[in-house]
Amino acid sequence: MANRFKATLTWGDVTPEHVFLNRRSFMAGASALAVSGIGGPALAAKYSTDEEPNAWDEITQYNNFYEFGTGKSDPAEYAGALTTDPWAVEIDGMVDKPGSYSFKDIMAAMTVEERIYRFRCVEAWSMVIPWNGFELADLLNMAGVQSGAKYVAFETLLRPEEMWGQKRNFVPWPYREGLRLDEAMHPLTIMATGIYNKPIPNQNGAPLRLVVPWKYGFKSIKSVVKITLTDTQPETSWNMINPREYGFYSNVNPNVDHPRWSQASERRVGGGLLAKRIPTPMFNGYGDEVASLYEGMDLTQDY
Repeated sequence: MANRFKATLTWGDVTPEHVFLNRRSFMAGASALAVSGIGGPALAAKYSTDEEPNAWDEITQYNNFYEFGTGKSDPAEYAGALTTDPWAVEIDGMVDKPGSYSFKDIMAAMTVEERIYRFRCVEAWSMVIPWNGFELADLLNMAGVQSGAKYVAFETLLRPEEMWGQKRNFVPWPYREGLRLDEAMHPLTIMATGIYNKPIPNQNGAPLRLVVPWKYGFKSIKSVVKITLTDTQPETSWNMINPREYGFYSNVNPNVDHPRWSQASERRVGGGLLAKRIPTPMFNGYGDEVASLYEGMDLTQDY
């Protein structure tokens, strides 16, 4: 089942994709992974689904990243132009320690884990992705969240000379996203730094992207360079473009259709053209963990 989790899942339960497909055992080389900030075998994974992950090529060759074009294969073709080292994240707003945090310093302070999450796009396709990452709450706590903060705003890099899609004005660049603070601090919410124990590719949001598995994929903003703690609900890009179709929350909800298609089922990438669509569960299968965040809300209105 999609919402079944293993609290005792260990590093060895998730192998690199080529080894996974051959069903062979894997021993991770901690020293090789340290360069990319991916932790060693002692770091236990939590909250992971037991569904079989998609293959590396499926995950990395089928993407939405409009900074590099609107086609699904465009990011893999063009994102190599993006410079990701050095990288820094500005954390500001209602925090005790605002400033520019280098990616290397962030990784030195974080505990990286394996998280195998279902990924559901608002376009009604899905994957299962074995992320490497750390809990966003740990990064926010490092900066010191002030008591009045209620929301967390995120921004993607703005660099049109490398991200040619930003030269087109159909999205208000830079790409923006936001979460309520309790969503951001939830242990399922991570900042991903890798896939299949490899550094996350540029087309998937290198070097640091948000992953919120119970929300539609566009909420999981890529290539993050700014995080702001605020007491005001932040603007988010797709909601700014078309609030009728894309709400602030954007929780996966099979009972609320997109105005142009049903959200009751999904197509699993890699299943082939004749594969049957599968039912979409509420909150993408993570309802036991997150439904309490929305108690008393009308999720047909607060979509």
